[in-house]
Amino acid sequence: MSGKGIATLSDDEEKLPAEPTSKANRRKETVRRKYGEDYYRRIGKKGGITLKEKRGSEYYRTIAQKGGKANVVKYSPEHFAEMGKKGGKATKESQGADFYSRIGKLGGAARRRKS
Repeated sequence: MSGKGIATLSDDEEKLPAEPTSKANRRKETVRRKYGEDYYRRIGKKGGITLKEKRGSEYYRTIAQKGGKANVVKYSPEHFAEMGKKGGKATKESQGADFYSRIGKLGGAARRRKS
């Protein structure tokens, strides 16, 4: 310690960062303790279902189309090709090497069966 009442850390002591304790964080913790860890997920899902019932699926289809068109403008064809290759590689790793062979043999039957 220094002589003027200011505490300093010695070289071998490590200062830990203070944890944020804002009112919002404390409020969230109180809500989690009272209603459970998945409270925010549940109310979000409920809100999404309510909006879907209110606006219909066409509303979401329109939003998705607008987002898709914006991405086409934003990214190049090479970007989409790269993303497709990454997705195909990930699918091959997770599903096995014969996955594409199996779904190829099904042809359109896989899509018809899914409906």
